[in-house]
Amino acid sequence: MSQPAATAESLAARPEWTRARRIVVKIGSALLADRETGTLKTQWLASLMEDVAELVRQGKDVVLVSSGSIALGRHKLGLPKGALELEQSQAAAAVGQISLAHAYQELAAKSGLTVAQILLTLGDTEQRRRYLNARHTIETLLELKAIPVVNENDTVATAEIKYGDNDRLSARVAGMVSADCLVLLSDIDGLYTAPPASDPTARHIPLVTEITAEIEAMAGDAGTELSKGGMKTKIEAGKIALGAGTNMVITTGKVLNPLRAISEGSRVSWFLAKQDPVTAKKRWIAGQLEPRGTLHVDAGAEKALAAGKSLLVAGVKRVDGEFERGDAVIIRAPDGRELGRGLSAYARGDAERILGRKSSEIADILGFEGGPELIHRNDMALNTRK
Repeated sequence: MSQPAATAESLAARPEWTRARRIVVKIGSALLADRETGTLKTQWLASLMEDVAELVRQGKDVVLVSSGSIALGRHKLGLPKGALELEQSQAAAAVGQISLAHAYQELAAKSGLTVAQILLTLGDTEQRRRYLNARHTIETLLELKAIPVVNENDTVATAEIKYGDNDRLSARVAGMVSADCLVLLSDIDGLYTAPPASDPTARHIPLVTEITAEIEAMAGDAGTELSKGGMKTKIEAGKIALGAGTNMVITTGKVLNPLRAISEGSRVSWFLAKQDPVTAKKRWIAGQLEPRGTLHVDAGAEKALAAGKSLLVAGVKRVDGEFERGDAVIIRAPDGRELGRGLSAYARGDAERILGRKSSEIADILGFEGGPELIHRNDMALNTRK
């Protein structure tokens, strides 16, 4: 494995990369585990953590979505090559996850970083209550300057409730945390008109502004023994990311310091979103979710919302409907006007118990620590009309 070589095509990094404040990086099994021995590629992972440390020094948030637990675990358990039964995969994941987490912890520490492990299932990104819980955990870790390392919880997930690949999982995570950029580290330096290994006429596609049927047709299905994803799953991840307002870049991970290579203008394929993450999320809240309840606020809360503040429990006078944590609700002014919509941080029962109360009283009333916001401003879409 070598450092990326400068070429005549090398250019400065795109502004979508240099301006990104929050970046999600997906790392495939084939990059982390040696195909022949099944052991961890320690030198490569160390170089990646050096890149992450540099991005953090630049003031950026970084979230890693890492495969590798099954690939490492099957080697330690002596499982044969080829497809594994579900139970074997789960056992391999249980063993490999310990090794993977330890490696991240050790190599991150050498770069002055703290890492945290987060295991997700499909339901954690599909069910809004669990989605909020996962997002708040990641947000808190980032605030505390820790690097979340996310993986699918292969030890318990079954075929019916699995993503099956971390390309799409990483796109869901990118949307969950309103990332500006998703990086898919691959065994190839981007999207081609055809598989370049088998078609010498294949052309590299440096920029995609819309995922059309033609773009989808360019994606092949092939992965490797250690990697379940191919270009097809990366295009599917692109649909998810762009829909969430997140730009995506596909680049090779078969070099040392692959993120630094992006900064130095290495050849990649960019997929550009038409809107930013905040706009995309607010549009989703405002128009694509069925509201389950209504929050009636006082004049002070209405004024605070107009100033860009979160909706605090102290400013809510009444709730209607039956809703759970994470459900969409309507926000109404004292005169009944709809001010906007948002995702409730509390279920109705808990919300009713703390209405109008000070934040310092919430823990005593509910029996657990809860935030003062009934709807955080990041989970809210306000009407622009008066």
